[in-house]
Amino acid sequence: MGNKINPVGFRLGITRDWESRWYAGKKDYKHLLEEDRKIRELIEKEVPHAGIARIDIERAADNVSVTVHVAKPGVVIGRGGETIKRLRAELEKMLPGRTVMLNVQEVPNPNLSAPLVAQRVAEQIERRFAVRRAIKQAVQRVRESGAQGAKVIVSGRIGGAEQARTEWAADGRVPLHTIRANIDYGFALAQTPYGVLGVKAYVFLGEKIGDRPTMKTAKAKEERPRRRRPTVRRRVKKEEKSDADA
Repeated sequence: MGNKINPVGFRLGITRDWESRWYAGKKDYKHLLEEDRKIRELIEKEVPHAGIARIDIERAADNVSVTVHVAKPGVVIGRGGETIKRLRAELEKMLPGRTVMLNVQEVPNPNLSAPLVAQRVAEQIERRFAVRRAIKQAVQRVRESGAQGAKVIVSGRIGGAEQARTEWAADGRVPLHTIRANIDYGFALAQTPYGVLGVKAYVFLGEKIGDRPTMKTAKAKEERPRRRRPTVRRRVKKEEKSDADA
C-alpha cells in the first residue's frame, strides 16, 4: 500500500489506449521505442507553446503516422503551413526510407486535459504567480468545465524557500484505486531561478463501464432546484403578533 503508480499506465487497455500502436520483434523493438522517444522530443522542442496534450504514433510496414493533440493547432501548422512542413521534413530526415504522415488534432476542452492543466500551472509559476492561488484557480476551472473531480500538486522550493515542500488543492472525487475510473494525468516542470518545481495534475472524467462512459458532470448536479427557506412567512407571522399585542 502507498506506492505511487502512473494513473495512465495503470489503466491501459481499460479506460485508456496506448499512445504508441505498433508491433515489433525482439531485434527491432528497442530501436523503434527509441525512435518514438526521439519523435516526441523533436515535436515538443519545435513547438513548445502549442499546448501539446499527447502524441500518438502508429506504424504499419514502412508508414509512420504521427498525430499531435494540441490546444493551439495554429501554432503547429504555422502561417501557410510552414511549421508543419518543416516538422514533416525533419521527421523524414530522422526516419530515412519511411513515409511520414503528420496530423494535428485540436483538444476540444483544454481544461479537461490533465497535461495542459499542469503546463498552464507551470507557466504561471515561471511568471511568478502565487502558487497557492494558481493551483486553486486551476482546480476551479477544471470543475467548472464539467469534471467530477480534480487535484493539482506542486512540489519543490516554492517561493524560493530553503526547505522544499508540497502544496496541493483538490475538489470533488479522484478515485485513484478504482481502475474503471477515467482519470487523466499530466506532469510538467516549472523552471524557476531558485530551482525546478514539479507540477502534477489529476482530472477525474467519470467511470467507464465497458464501452459506455458514465460522465455525470458537476453542472448537472448544480442544476437541481434548491429549497428556499420560508423567510417571508416568518416575517408575516411576527407582524401579525405585533398587531395583536397592540
